Amino acid sequence: MGAVLEFPQGPPRYASAGRRLKRWREQRGVAIETLAAAIHAPPEVIRRVEAGRSRLDSAQLAAATAALHLPLWALVSDTPAY
Repeated sequence: MGAVLEFPQGPPRYASAGRRLKRWREQRGVAIETLAAAIHAPPEVIRRVEAGRSRLDSAQLAAATAALHLPLWALVSDTPAY
């Protein structure tokens, strides 16, 4: 029987940013497809980010915070920046 290969993991900071994105998206009741449309990307991009395998670029990050009605710090840090 063959070995099962796992998906490659991104850097640990990708995982924490992905967890923040998922937490806020779910809290706001926003579907993956809706958020993906807001950042002009396919839903798979959101899934990869939330799984910690990818990250959003600065334009996508700005669009995601606008779509989720969040300040920028909410997706990049757990510490409020105010």
